Formats: sequence, C-alpha cells, structure tokens
Amino acid sequence: MNLRRLSLCMIVKDEEDCIGKCLNSIKDVVDEMIIVDTGSSDRTVEICKSFGAQVFDFPWNGSFSAARNYGLERATGDWILWLDADEEVDSSDAYKFRNVLYYDDYLLSIHLINYYGDLPDPNKTFDIAHTRLFRNYKGFKFINNIHEMLNADEVLTEKDKTQAIKTVPIKVYHYGYLDYVNKNKKKFERNLAMLKNELAQKDHSPWIDYHIASEYYRVEQYDKAFDHVNRSIRGFLQELKTPPSLLYRLKYSILIASGSIDGAWPGIDRAVSLYPDYVDLHFYKGLILYIKESYEEALETFEHCLTLGEENLHHLTLKGLGSFQALYYIGCCLEKLGQIEAAAKSYTLASSLSQTFDSPVEALRKLKIKHQDIFKELELPADSDV
Repeated sequence: MNLRRLSLCMIVKDEEDCIGKCLNSIKDVVDEMIIVDTGSSDRTVEICKSFGAQVFDFPWNGSFSAARNYGLERATGDWILWLDADEEVDSSDAYKFRNVLYYDDYLLSIHLINYYGDLPDPNKTFDIAHTRLFRNYKGFKFINNIHEMLNADEVLTEKDKTQAIKTVPIKVYHYGYLDYVNKNKKKFERNLAMLKNELAQKDHSPWIDYHIASEYYRVEQYDKAFDHVNRSIRGFLQELKTPPSLLYRLKYSILIASGSIDGAWPGIDRAVSLYPDYVDLHFYKGLILYIKESYEEALETFEHCLTLGEENLHHLTLKGLGSFQALYYIGCCLEKLGQIEAAAKSYTLASSLSQTFDSPVEALRKLKIKHQDIFKELELPADSDV
C-alpha cells in the first residue's frame, strides 16, 4: 500500500494569540504545513516556523480565495486539510486523519463546533458538518473573495453530486465567534465592503446575499438582514435549487429577534416541510406558537424537538434546541396550561442538562413562590428541588 500524505493549508495574518494552539493540535498527523501569510506584523510567522511550517508571503489583494489557492499550489500531499488559525482539532480525534486518507471519496467533512458567548462552553455552540478535507491534484480550488468555498460543482461529476459528503468523526473547535474575538467593529465594516463588491459582480452567487444578511443580523440591523436573506432565497429559487436550510434558519431568527411574529406565520410551516429533520426550524415554530399563545400546539412542537435531538450535522444546529432549551419551553407551556407539577419537573430536568442555562432555574424559583400551596400539597418544601 502506498503511503498517502496529508498537507495542512492555512492563511494567516496577525494570529500570534491562537496559531500556536492550532498547529500544536495537528502537528503530529500532517506531513507538511503550508502557511500563507498575508502581511503579519506580530510573531505569527515566527511561531509557524517553530512548528516546522513552510511559510509563504502573499501580498494581500482583497481575496481570501486567492491567498488560499496560492497555498494549494504549493501543497504536495495526496489530501488537503484546511483550517483557520482560530480553530483547534480535538486531541482525541487528530489521529483519525491518517485513516481517512485511504477513503475513495474526493471530499470529506468534519464535525465543526462553533463556540459563542463569553468563554468556550460545551452548551453554547453551533454544530455542523463542514467540508475540510479534499483530494489534491483533482482541480479543487477556492472561489469567492470572502466566505470562500470550494468549487465542488465544477469538479464533481453529476453522479458524485447526488451523493452526500461523508462526515468523519473528527471534532474541530472554532473560537472565532466568541465575544472577545468577534467584537472588532472593523471586521464587520471590512466584511460588508468585500461582500458588496462581490454583490456588484455579474452572476454573483446567492450565497453573497446570505452572508450580507448574516453580517447585518450580527449588528442587529434586522430590516437590512431580512431584505438580503429574502434576496438569497429568491436567488436559489431562480436557479431552480432548493434554498439551503441555513437561509431559513437565518430568516426566522431575524423575524423572532425583531419581534415580527406576524411575518413569521405561516411561512415557518413551509420551511419545516422543506426540512422536516431540522430541529432549529421546529424550535422556531414552537417559539412562534408560544408567543401567539397557542400553548398546546407549542408544547407538541417542543416535544418533537426532543425527539429530533441535535445529532444531525447536515444542518447548522444550536446546542440545546433539541434538549435543555426545548425542555425549558415545555415547562413554560405546561405552566401556562396550569400543569404546575409537570412544569416544575421539566424546568428541573432542563437545568440539570446545562449548568450555564439560567432560564429554567429562575422559572422554577418563581413557580415555587407563586404556587407554594401546590408544592405543599405535593409534600415538597417551596425551596426544594422537584
């Protein structure tokens, strides 16, 4: 058997705070590290070289894809793994990269875990299968100046396109959405300017409007976000393609965040019918029903979220929507329906599944104060756990 080789390809700029952690997590399983530096002024290059990486200078030209492709041209491995500097491979999974090099596939996905909030918390993540491994010398390259993606549609045969990309059991942690990393307003301005340049190009991808909507959503400019996510949906429909589930997740996130519940109904039902296995969409449907005071229907919907769970990595899934957050809202529905004991049990179970999710703890405290007579009848002190 010929030994197959794995090349790590990355682009960096001023990443001294995180690049060492990233490279240390993968150094023992890759055969070469190809690092393209676009103009660092800190110790990034020095740190990369200390891990044995080959570092190539690339003057920034306004295109992340161009920088990544510059690195691909210098990679000699049979397979390419691409990572970002603010990512880290799970220490117990890294060795598995050596096994997948002998798969017959052209593309493989990993389990990407995106942290959000103040600090890394396993209960505050967005999880998804993300394509990070691909065969070298097959014509793969990155496209789009920002939010770059592989040109899989140009490389794969029509038969290959009908087959789902395998997800290998390798976890990669992404820290770039944490508050202390993502608070730089200049990043929003830079991204938006680059995306609008892409939007001005003839025959631009519908993904560009999606990414613009995402940028506006992050800074709570909901009207602009809603306009662009709808443009993205129309763009995919005009190409006779089903809009990806991400678009509907963002659309209803915007409507709920902006309080535009009337605009979310009954469209959410159509989105759920397109993606019946997507727990986030069912959860949003439950929220909308709850806000509309349709508590019995909301209860049924949140219970279905528990059935779906959160293991489906084909969709970007928020941790908790198929577990502790669904249980919390089940408790809220039961409380509204007068089922106090059942509500208390649901709140208790929700809080036991996440030590950092405070809502069910507070709800249970208020419930016990409000219904002390019921808890006494249950022979439970008002300050006890149910």
